[in-house]
Amino acid sequence: MAGVQTAVALREMGSADEITLIGDEPHAPYDRPPLSKAVLLGGPAGGDVRFDVDFDALKVELRLGVRAQALRVGEREVVTDAGAVPYDRLVVATGAYPVALPGTTGLPGVHLLRTLDDAAALRPVLDAKQDVVVVGAGWIGAEFATAARQAGCAVTVVEAADRPLAGVLPAVVTAHMRAWYDEAGVELRTGTPVAQLEPGAVVLADGGRIPAEAVVVGIGARPATGWLAGAGVELGADGAVVADDRLRTTAPHVFAVGDCASFPSGRFGERLLVHHWDNALQGPRTAAANVLGGDEVYDPVPYFWSEQFGRFVQYAGHHADADTLLLRGDPTTDAWSACWLRGERLAAVLAVGRPRDLAQARKLIGRSASVDPALAADPAVPLSSAAR
Repeated sequence: MAGVQTAVALREMGSADEITLIGDEPHAPYDRPPLSKAVLLGGPAGGDVRFDVDFDALKVELRLGVRAQALRVGEREVVTDAGAVPYDRLVVATGAYPVALPGTTGLPGVHLLRTLDDAAALRPVLDAKQDVVVVGAGWIGAEFATAARQAGCAVTVVEAADRPLAGVLPAVVTAHMRAWYDEAGVELRTGTPVAQLEPGAVVLADGGRIPAEAVVVGIGARPATGWLAGAGVELGADGAVVADDRLRTTAPHVFAVGDCASFPSGRFGERLLVHHWDNALQGPRTAAANVLGGDEVYDPVPYFWSEQFGRFVQYAGHHADADTLLLRGDPTTDAWSACWLRGERLAAVLAVGRPRDLAQARKLIGRSASVDPALAADPAVPLSSAAR
C-alpha cells in the first residue's frame, strides 16, 4: 500500500521523473485487509484484492519478485538480488514481517498470515474444516479465528497474557471481549504461553497439550528493515526507520513511509510506529510532496478497524496509560465506545458498533478539541456536542 500510494501520489502531483517500484513478492501489488477476511472465506485468490492502478498508464516500472538486500547511500544504489538499482531519491516502504514462534519456521501445518500466499495456504485448512489452534489473541488472531469459525473449524486461541489485546488496550476494555470468543464458539485460553509445537499438537508451558491439525501464529510484526543495516539510515530500538516529521530519514535523499517507519507526532508528543492500513494510505502523500521539494509535516490521527466475531471495531487517535478513560455505554452490549482524555483534550476513541462516535471523535482529535467529560461519557449525547 505505502509503496503504491507513493508512486501514485508522485504522478498526481505532477512528477515526470522515472519511477521504479520494487517488491519482493511475485504478485502485482494488492491490498492486505481482505486477506484475513474475504480471501480466507472463499474470495478470489488475487483478483479483487489487487489495486486498481494502471501502472503502465502512470509510467511506473514494476520490478516484482525482487528483494532489496542492502543500501549504498554514497553511490545512491539499492542492492537487490537482481542487481543494483540507482536512484536520485528513494522511498523505503518495505513494511513489516510477521513474528514466528522460535524454531517453527518451515514446520508443516504452521502458518503465518501476512501475504497473499499465506492466505492461499490457509484456504485448504478452512475448506477442510480442520481443528485449528491460533497462537495470539491480538487483532490478527481474532480476525482469523472469526473466519475459521465461519468456515466451520473448531478453534482454540492461546494467549500468553491474561486477556485478549493485553498489549494495546486496558483491562477494563478487554475484559469484556472474552465473551466474544465464547459467543462465537471459540475456546480462549489466556495466561498460557506456548512451550513448543509437535506434529499434531501445541504444547503449553504448563504441560498441557492441545490437538491441532493446523496452527496459525499471530504474535505481532516487526519492521522489515534488516536490509538497511550499516547503510547510514538510523533504526530505532523497535527496528523501525527513524523518520522525521517530514518522513525524511537520517540518510540524504532517502524517505520512509508505512509500517517500516516511525515518526514524531507533535499532536501526541511522542514517536509513533503505526502498523495499520490508514498510515500506509495517508503517509505517502506527505512523502511524495517532500520528495518533490515540499516541506509538509506528517502528523496524522492514527486510525484502524477490525472485524471480529460479528462486531466492527474501530479506533482513532493514540492513548497513553496516564490518560483518563471514559466508557460510553455498556461494554457487555453490542454497541459501546471508550474515550481517552489527556487533560480535557480528546486523545483517542475505541468504538464498537458505534461508527458515528468514531467519525465525530476523529474530527475532534484532529483539531485537538477539549470535551466536557460528563457529556463525553453519556452515550446519548453525540460526541460532537461534548466539545467545548
